[in-house]
Amino acid sequence: MKTYQYLFGPVPSRRMGLSVGVSPIPRKYCNYSCIYCQLGRTNKLSNTRESFFEIEEILSEFKDYLKEEIKFDVVTIVGEGEPTLYKDLKELILGLKHLTKKPVAVITNGSLLYKKEVRSALYEADIVLPSLDAYDEESFKRIDRPFGKIKFQDVYDGLIIFSKEYKGQLWIETMMIKDINDDEASLLKMKNLLKKINYERLYINTPVRPPAEERVKPASKEAIERAVKSLGGISIDMLHSEGFFSEEKDDYMAILSIIKRHPMNQYEIDTFLKSRKCEKTEYIFEKLNNDKNVDVLDYKGYITYRYR
Repeated sequence: MKTYQYLFGPVPSRRMGLSVGVSPIPRKYCNYSCIYCQLGRTNKLSNTRESFFEIEEILSEFKDYLKEEIKFDVVTIVGEGEPTLYKDLKELILGLKHLTKKPVAVITNGSLLYKKEVRSALYEADIVLPSLDAYDEESFKRIDRPFGKIKFQDVYDGLIIFSKEYKGQLWIETMMIKDINDDEASLLKMKNLLKKINYERLYINTPVRPPAEERVKPASKEAIERAVKSLGGISIDMLHSEGFFSEEKDDYMAILSIIKRHPMNQYEIDTFLKSRKCEKTEYIFEKLNNDKNVDVLDYKGYITYRYR
């Protein structure tokens, strides 16, 4: 099977099933540096939209991928940073939809929805999943740590406008962090914000993989239940997902191809290797533990592997 530069997976998504990822931006290129980011700290903080890669190259890869006849449920433009920074996003969405009848989704931090051209691009997607973790400027800077010129009110107003005009499925995700935005006062403020937004689903999440900052702790089960009840949301922890997949033939390279974009814990890796009938599991874990390009992190009782 071919190795792809812009595509990965499918990987399990508890919201959408098996997702083929499309990454139209360079690694860690984002206009936020969220304290909970599973990819680690953003090292390319920018708010400039660019045509990072040729759209023809991305679509050509997708055509080749489809020839493999791999099972998947959705195509997700997500990247390894903020996908709306890709200047040719609209053309990319339309191009993907021309090649498949499966839904095309975009996972975004929602930061640029105040820009008309970004909203216009996202109108073409079947599903848009923006995040809303903060409820004012102070919490915005504390949690999402945006590029200097981005203001919370602009982001919120853009989300409202988009929600009124968008004809597809708008699913909002809120990341609950212990002692930061999981208390009743924060939930009340969030609830008031949500009243002005038209959306189909609200997902309540909490960090399950090692975050960018060690001080970030997952919200308790009780706090998640309180948020679900208060906000009328769905707990992502209650959703089920299928397994990982890689087109790489070599087992070790297959794991690296996944963790470059989606960290995996030791149980996920073990299950993944068993699904491939790998007989060198111990050797692969030893190699991962000694790979200078791989972070080995102990978090919530799991050993998680994340590419640096």
